[in-house]
Amino acid sequence: MEGGTVAIPDLGAHCQDPECNQLDFLPFKCDSCRKVFCLDHRSYKSHNCPKSDPQNRKVLVCETCSTSIETTGCDKDDEKALLDRHEKSGDCDPKKKKKPTCAVRRCREVLRFSNTSVCKSCQIKVCLKHRFPDDHSCKPNSSSVTGSASDSKFLIALAKRTVNGGVNDCAKEGRSGTGAAASPPSTPSVKAC
Repeated sequence: MEGGTVAIPDLGAHCQDPECNQLDFLPFKCDSCRKVFCLDHRSYKSHNCPKSDPQNRKVLVCETCSTSIETTGCDKDDEKALLDRHEKSGDCDPKKKKKPTCAVRRCREVLRFSNTSVCKSCQIKVCLKHRFPDDHSCKPNSSSVTGSASDSKFLIALAKRTVNGGVNDCAKEGRSGTGAAASPPSTPSVKAC
């Protein structure tokens, strides 16, 4: 198929998808079937490439040892069979499994029992260096909103206990039963000279 314009006939190419045939000035050539396609039909899936299987790559991750296993579509093996073969090969070692690390970007601290902190606002596990909300760019989730409501209830109850700038003593209320009109203790106060 010829592409381009009348003035420049070698510019671009027509999409070889049978339903498209769009003139594209920056065409893509499929590395499997060697046909030319426009931006919309450049992927193997979009132009139903018959030779895409050898080019199709997929990576499986072993849950036991965290090893990556690359596979292509030409093997025709299912994922479970590949993982079973890897497990039986002797290369699968649970000691290689990656340990959990701090959730903060660029922090590679391995989280253990003694150095792990769970944020009360966003519920993520971080190392002790990033335990404060400002250190790990905390984004509170919906469960932390209920926690802040209980905090505000506490502050309201504390404010109710304050009477005329002084704090009521709950222990005195409990003994005398009359509240603020309770008598002072019977022991006389002694002033130091």
